[in-house]
Amino acid sequence: MFKFLHKKRKYKDYSINPDEIFMDTLNVSELDQQQFEGVMETPIALRSMFILTGIFAFVGIIFLGQLFSLQIIHGDEFLKKSEKNTLRSRPIFAERGIIYDRNQTELAWNEARDESDFLYRKYISQSGFGHILGYVNYPQKDNHGVYWRKEISGQAGLEKKYNDILSGTNGSQLYEVDAQGNILSKNNIREGKKGGNLVTTIDAQLQHLLFEAIKKQAKEHNFVAGSGGIMDIRNGELLALVSYPEYDPYTLAEGKDIERIHSFFQAKNKPFLNRVVSGLYSPGSIVKPFLALAALHEGIIDEHTTILSTGGIKVPNKYNPSKSSIFKDWKHGGHGITDVKKAIAESVNTFFYAIGGGYKNQKGLGIFKIDTYLKDFGIAQKTGIDFGREFNGIIPSPEWKKKNYQDGIWRLGDTYITSIGQFGFQVSPLQMLRSVAALANGGTLWKPLLVLGNAPISEKITPSIDGRDYEIVREGMRKTVTSGTARNINVSFMDFAAKTGTAQVGARNEFYNSWILGFFPAHKPKYAFVIAMEKGEKGKSGSASNAMRTFIDSIEQEYPEFWESVKND
Repeated sequence: MFKFLHKKRKYKDYSINPDEIFMDTLNVSELDQQQFEGVMETPIALRSMFILTGIFAFVGIIFLGQLFSLQIIHGDEFLKKSEKNTLRSRPIFAERGIIYDRNQTELAWNEARDESDFLYRKYISQSGFGHILGYVNYPQKDNHGVYWRKEISGQAGLEKKYNDILSGTNGSQLYEVDAQGNILSKNNIREGKKGGNLVTTIDAQLQHLLFEAIKKQAKEHNFVAGSGGIMDIRNGELLALVSYPEYDPYTLAEGKDIERIHSFFQAKNKPFLNRVVSGLYSPGSIVKPFLALAALHEGIIDEHTTILSTGGIKVPNKYNPSKSSIFKDWKHGGHGITDVKKAIAESVNTFFYAIGGGYKNQKGLGIFKIDTYLKDFGIAQKTGIDFGREFNGIIPSPEWKKKNYQDGIWRLGDTYITSIGQFGFQVSPLQMLRSVAALANGGTLWKPLLVLGNAPISEKITPSIDGRDYEIVREGMRKTVTSGTARNINVSFMDFAAKTGTAQVGARNEFYNSWILGFFPAHKPKYAFVIAMEKGEKGKSGSASNAMRTFIDSIEQEYPEFWESVKND
């Protein structure tokens, strides 16, 4: 019996093609096995089929879900984005309205620049129009060429005040672009509307000549600044409204010269301040004609009343009779016997001390009546002009002193100083222009007008003052020109009536303001005028009346037809 030893064999799994176990392994038939000829097919495993089907199903579900999101949930949103990628819009900028002077001279208009979508503003080249006209801001684009500022908008002056009229309404243009941003087609979907024109009351020649006269006086006699205006006393129309110094509207509108723009803001003489409207100054003697008118109406003087001027007055101190308060006249030794016309013409302080606060046998108006009459004439009151920024001025009064001084006690001397336009008195040039126009026309206060077509607005001064009282004061102002403090404007081709004034300013009275106001023609008034020169150096010979004379001569030389129109009007 044989004994067999049993040994375990080790097997390995090998991948064997079915054809390898058959006789024809040599592929005698020469079939193309790469095309599966003669190759035995076997079924794929069921587990593999399940896995493969799951993968395909999962991918399909993702695609279907994304398709649903794009077309159903976010379809409208992506449609709009798609359209924006090809369709864009931009504004069609409205043409801004033109600003004219009263004679149809263009003051502000438009000009085209190469490759610009909008028209640029062009201003009259003559000086004197910066504050009146103002300036604009232009449309601006972002880094992608899209306009983020879509308007030409006024930033100051008439450009700002009447921006709604001047600007018009922008249109809109739709255009198609390709992937490179090239414009394929354009279509205007809304037409723009041109802005309206504006005709001002300003006479361009007078505006320029008045500015230059004030500028000349300031430069030659070291005044910090100056301002002035001309008003038609029959309707309140402003033929000139000037403030010196001024700014350049082109520089501000373009916004490129940063250094120069900074210089405007940092300048000590404040070129952005429209002094004729917003400036407040001590008036000095230019208030004297109004006090004279009040005294005549109140019956405390008549045209024959005289007061002796010896250089000043003394007021005893009731608490210490040995110490008197002295109120000086401006002329050493005085003016002698003075009536109301001479008092106006020579600006006699003594006369106005007496009719203001009373002196010896002469009764005075008193501070409350002074306050009332001056306010009745619009002095230190807003004029109501539809332009710029106005402030009420100051007429010193007991109430005002209580608020501003420690002791707050109103004394007779305060009334005296107020009577000659000092002691905290503050008025604007435009306020005084309006007031002297009312004196010239016999008691009608006009709201100043800058735009033709706006209805004139006026009010009568109450109480009604006798016409003869007005005549007396006007005669005194004419005498100021023929023999008084304004003789330098006494010319042969036009009769002027005026009143000058000087007010000391500064911590040590080291500066002075100089005024002149009045009207012309003297015997048949049609126009009122005012000039204020600001902060001249004490001891200098400059004055507002010198500036007025320069202005008068400039008209005669460069614009004589204006004098003819005044005479024939």
